[in-house]
Amino acid sequence: MITPHKNYNLKSYNTFGIDVVSKLFYDANSTDNLKEAIRQVKAENIKHLILGGGSNLLFTSNFDGAIIHPTLDDIEVVTSGDDYTDLKAGAGVDWDSFVEHTVSLGLCGIENLSLIPGTVGASPIQNIGAYGVEAKDTIERVDGIYIDTLEPFSLSKEECKFGYRDSIFKNKLKGKVVVTHVTFRLSKNCNLVTHYGNLEAEVEKIGERTVQNVRQAVINIREAKLPDPKELGNAGSFFKNPVVEITLVEELHKKYEQVPFYPINDKFVKLPAGWLIEKSGWKGKRIGNVGVHKNQALVIVNFGNASGQEVVELAHQVRQSVMEMFNVSLEMEVNVV
Repeated sequence: MITPHKNYNLKSYNTFGIDVVSKLFYDANSTDNLKEAIRQVKAENIKHLILGGGSNLLFTSNFDGAIIHPTLDDIEVVTSGDDYTDLKAGAGVDWDSFVEHTVSLGLCGIENLSLIPGTVGASPIQNIGAYGVEAKDTIERVDGIYIDTLEPFSLSKEECKFGYRDSIFKNKLKGKVVVTHVTFRLSKNCNLVTHYGNLEAEVEKIGERTVQNVRQAVINIREAKLPDPKELGNAGSFFKNPVVEITLVEELHKKYEQVPFYPINDKFVKLPAGWLIEKSGWKGKRIGNVGVHKNQALVIVNFGNASGQEVVELAHQVRQSVMEMFNVSLEMEVNVV
């Protein structure tokens, strides 16, 4: 039997540090406890939300329902071949601790995703990515349970329908499943990805091209550019990098010669949202308790006492400015609750 906490404060369960309360809060440290929590909320017809590390959520009010917080923290070797190892990790494992663990084993594939806040369970949902690497590049399988039936599921990477910051869990299966474990196929023969941004130069500063040094380089860059959520509430990248037709970039180049972009194919390119926001005059700008970070325009920060509604309002103003200046629509990466 699992018993929920009542009127539970969620400030330390969301990286924005929004001070809100949940009517009920379940801490589920096993699949059985997870199922029991779901049974209880369904039996009483209580609104519920599955909450991982809270690194991609923005609460705009108290939650009048039940938060179910999976904390499964097991890690096991599923298979190991000549050039790879499959590691299966529980949804509650801290993401960066997992990356650190894989690097300590000399395994490669997710080192570029170092220092991303959140849990392993969130990695396939959001298809997290950084420095030219995405979670989908290494995810082999995602396991979990269906909320309606409590039956298990196991999806291959193909069945997860991964896209840019996207997956089946944000679309067809949104609100219908809970992820319990993720299996990653990691390489013993490293093909390190260092071409993105200034990562190569940072690795060279540290020393030779090793998986350990790539991880450290990523950490160095992120710590220099991004605020620590423990010190300044934020959810990392607030907006997705917009994907636009290359013809739009050609139009923008007539007015802004230095528009950076990353080709996707012969028709579409990805624009850096941070650059668009900075050029719109928002970098380092503060309005009351919220603002755009001084070192990274892609990050909206809580200076201590912000409400979720204040963050949403600032995001709306930023989006409006970018649309007016560049005719580009920014999509929020953060989920508003």
